[in-house]
Amino acid sequence: MKRLILAAVLTASLNAYAAEKLAVTVQHDLSIARPSETITIPWSDVNAALPGALIQKIAVKDAKGNVLPYQVTNVAPLAKDPKGVGAAYGELIFQHNFAAGEKSASFTVERIDTVAPVFPTKAFARYVPERLDDFAWENDKIAHRTYGPALAAPAPAGVTKEVLVTSGLDLWFKRVPYPIVDRWYNKGHDHYHKDEGEGMDMYNVGKSRGAGGTGVWDGKQLYTGVNYASWRVLANGPVRAIFELHYAAWDAAGKKVSEIKRFTVDAGHQLDRIDSTFQYEGNEPITVAVGLNKNPSDKNQDPSITVKREGPVLLQWVEQKSNDAFGTAVVIPGAEGFAQDNLNELILAKATSGKPLRYYAGGAWSRAGEITSLAQWQKYLQDAAARAGSPVRVLLSRQQ
Repeated sequence: MKRLILAAVLTASLNAYAAEKLAVTVQHDLSIARPSETITIPWSDVNAALPGALIQKIAVKDAKGNVLPYQVTNVAPLAKDPKGVGAAYGELIFQHNFAAGEKSASFTVERIDTVAPVFPTKAFARYVPERLDDFAWENDKIAHRTYGPALAAPAPAGVTKEVLVTSGLDLWFKRVPYPIVDRWYNKGHDHYHKDEGEGMDMYNVGKSRGAGGTGVWDGKQLYTGVNYASWRVLANGPVRAIFELHYAAWDAAGKKVSEIKRFTVDAGHQLDRIDSTFQYEGNEPITVAVGLNKNPSDKNQDPSITVKREGPVLLQWVEQKSNDAFGTAVVIPGAEGFAQDNLNELILAKATSGKPLRYYAGGAWSRAGEITSLAQWQKYLQDAAARAGSPVRVLLSRQQ
């Protein structure tokens, strides 16, 4: 996100005394609505304006004085702050719903005497050892999971165990805004494959890319890794979850390629932001393909699948016999084309070793009641691509 910091804000002279409030102005250039726009401010800037501010004793307010949910991230796990200057903290995060035509909004960050409330969790990620080694994540719109090495391992002699070797990404479709990952895993496999009022797991991954998995494309064939090798959670709600999945090197037409995916999961969004960093020898770019399963429906659904390929967007809209309709999508700013293999619809982009490739992936279910048609899904994705290409600007000043 681009930031513009007023020059007078953070000078040494102003650091000599404490401001009562940090004033925040957020601007953008689009005419479309931007619901759940995530706003980030480096904690170092907050601390410069409000020296010694405690993360549990601040309030973020909009222009009408409404208190907004917020979170403060850590710079690193177990980071310390011996001088009490906020050195352990990364960013202050909150959200605003920009209406269509609203191109500027104002906020304040203020000290308070009481402890701030615990805000409802709307973004969440965790390792799931109770189901081998799934890794699951969700926000208030949709949930996901993917699979670790224990699921890929062959079953020992005399033991019945599911075996699935894939780096594809799964979708769990929700009808409720509250977290369901823990509830569904506790329900058991036979329950979360049925819609009992909260949603259901009806998406098929198998050996495909699922909804947003990656591979290396040589023009004819897709070369993919296997189940993730390790994981790391960097932030965990209530507004944003950030985590990484590390994939061991695989052979891509004679080139050894490894990958680290960093997921940024924001409340209120149907798509996650994913930054994939590939590592390999040499400086020549590779062609990365991000995929959607060609056959994503659960069994016995006799689906009618519409695929749209336009600019940075690859999407599906899937009409099913009894589980209603759902959409999946990948958005890659700067995408260079499309392809297919036997399992996947693919969207292509160039990547260079050590430099993140940013894309967005996710889905929506008509039964959730927000996106109920192909036209609405197309519009949502067009807006998502526009938002990715035109980030908001944050300006800070101090108030007494």
